[in-house]
Amino acid sequence: MSNNDAQAAETHEFQAEVRQLLDLMIHSLYSNREIFLRELVSNAADAADRLRFEAIQDESLLEDDPKPRVSIQVDADARTLTISDNGVGMNREDVIDNLGTIARSGTRRFLDAMTGDQKQDAQLIGQFGVGFYSAFIVADSVSVHTRRAGESADQGVLWRSDGKGAFTLEPAPRERRGTAVTLHLAEGQDEFLERQRLRQIVRRYSDHIALPIELEDEQGEMETVNQASALWMRPKSEISDEDYQQFYQQLTYDPEPPLEWLHNKVEGNQSYTSLLYIPAQRPFDLFEADTQQGLRLYVRRVFIMEDRENRLLPRYLRFVRGLVDSDDLPLNVSRELLQHNRLIDRIRSASVKRVLDSLERMARDDAERYVRFWSSFGTVLKEGPVEDPGNAEKVAGLLRFHSTHGDGGQTVSLADYLARRHEGQTAIYYLTGESLAAVRNSPHLEIFRQRDIEVLLLAEPIDEWLVAHLSEYDGVPLQSVAKGDLNLDGLGDSPEEKPEQPETSEPVDALIGRIREALGDQVSEVRASSRLTDSPACIVVGDDEFGLNMQRMLKAAGHELPQQKPVLEINPQHSIIERLAASDDAPIDEWATLLLEQSVLMDGGRLDDPAGFVRRMNRLLD
Repeated sequence: MSNNDAQAAETHEFQAEVRQLLDLMIHSLYSNREIFLRELVSNAADAADRLRFEAIQDESLLEDDPKPRVSIQVDADARTLTISDNGVGMNREDVIDNLGTIARSGTRRFLDAMTGDQKQDAQLIGQFGVGFYSAFIVADSVSVHTRRAGESADQGVLWRSDGKGAFTLEPAPRERRGTAVTLHLAEGQDEFLERQRLRQIVRRYSDHIALPIELEDEQGEMETVNQASALWMRPKSEISDEDYQQFYQQLTYDPEPPLEWLHNKVEGNQSYTSLLYIPAQRPFDLFEADTQQGLRLYVRRVFIMEDRENRLLPRYLRFVRGLVDSDDLPLNVSRELLQHNRLIDRIRSASVKRVLDSLERMARDDAERYVRFWSSFGTVLKEGPVEDPGNAEKVAGLLRFHSTHGDGGQTVSLADYLARRHEGQTAIYYLTGESLAAVRNSPHLEIFRQRDIEVLLLAEPIDEWLVAHLSEYDGVPLQSVAKGDLNLDGLGDSPEEKPEQPETSEPVDALIGRIREALGDQVSEVRASSRLTDSPACIVVGDDEFGLNMQRMLKAAGHELPQQKPVLEINPQHSIIERLAASDDAPIDEWATLLLEQSVLMDGGRLDDPAGFVRRMNRLLD
């Protein structure tokens, strides 16, 4: 494109997703119209923060206007409302990227996440960064006049659109850096020309923004209508619960109040303030690899960056929202410097302790609230012992599990388990599986149920990684009931039913040998079982081998595994085994394969040849 062409007014079509978004904004969020002002003020404040950050490296960007602010002006005669800032501003390419395409707006993800609930969808606007488009909820047309800081006045750009599919772009000189968004209000939107109404909206949504938000009065004088101070720097005694909750909603756009907040000021050789929130509900992107959430890092009240690399808190605490404001880090701190900074390490360690201590108090003093926390974030917390070995024991104390002795929910703690274990019990027994139904009905639990020994039931994918890294709790080892030899001697409520070894007869011993020969290298061993009371057979693996569910998960993820052959355990007292042991002409090859395949299925596994299994079973039933 030539320079002459670049200077001419141009018309651009919105991307299809943006057109869809605009239609939804106008027709779906009409009962939450006031949120447009929250979004435009928030965008303006972000632009001021970005300028302050860039000016650390190049002070000339501040030009002759170093104090950041957001201004709101009303023209009742023209029916316009203008929100302007003296922030970083935009050049032509920035305008096209941010106000017409999906490139940086998050539009597609916003559309996918919309629920039809107006209140909830209004909060999503802020989460996905599509707040600018909310202007069309109340405006027939919108214009944006902007200039990038550091560029000359003749580099200004004017963007206009009626929100109906296209926008125009033309050069428009602008003396002041920054951006002015002018809304030409639609019929029926006169309330947003009333200054008192605008004051109320700013104080409700933007009171804690740490720069002045000015409203022009009837005489043309500018009045600051927010507190314009960083809430986290005020004494806790001056901050109400409502203040904390409103600030949380400003940070997160979460419509639900947080479960807890932790406000701490540390003074001494290193000084910093932290304000951490524990949400009540799970954010939409909690399990996404590229989640945009994280603590905000400030240096002397200047916003520096979102901590998306988990420098300030480990990833298993990524549900925590809030900020850290340091007095001692350099204003031009980089991500590389954060990675090797001892102050950041101390902030991280202290913040982890505060969060875990808070959760311990919640679990101890307010069980109902902790259940709510656990239902939203328990799965994430289970990553803790894997990622943070130094706090593994502390995190383990916060975990909750299904159990054969539980009430049906994930309510059993490891401390609960130890408090009611049998005298002489030296292990915490657990069973992992692909689903809760699979582990509840597993044959591996039969002897434990008979003897009333509690077993933890672990049915989430993360549980396999958890028990691989959490080998003990309070000095008591965790032991899988589906691994290795099982010795329950002296445990349980039926001493007369506790033989040291499963009793077998000579015919059963001979049958075991024949089954072992029939299965060949499909198994590593065939033996009599001390686990089973009702089922004819089950499979187990060695103590140091991957569990069968873990093997399935690793294979599904494309990992090559060393060859592992399970052990097939036979129940000598089962009627099928007794009949096979007493028969000289039973087709042992068929029966051995069927017992192995049944055991794989009962363990939640999948057969390589399901059709062969069905044909084999039909032949034996015929």
